[in-house]
Amino acid sequence: MARSRAHVYVSGTVQGVYFRATTRDVARERGVDGWVRNLEDGRVEAVFEGEPAAVESMVEFCHEGSEAARVEGVDVTDEDPEGEEGFRVRR
Repeated sequence: MARSRAHVYVSGTVQGVYFRATTRDVARERGVDGWVRNLEDGRVEAVFEGEPAAVESMVEFCHEGSEAARVEGVDVTDEDPEGEEGFRVRR
């Protein structure tokens, strides 16, 4: 099975609004591996790895985020898969 990987930075009101937890839950539902974490500058960083359509769906999810989030921007870089397993919230 082909795998793809997207490295994403999300800006806006994305911390303190359950963005990471919602991202984790949605990624697990969609069978996407990787991680998500808050950055000191107020952005959220995430890596999604898995079936290409599922990874793309997670990138699209980032444009909306959790119910309380107010996303202002999403920067995406495609990368070579690194073999992520499972999805977790990083600190």
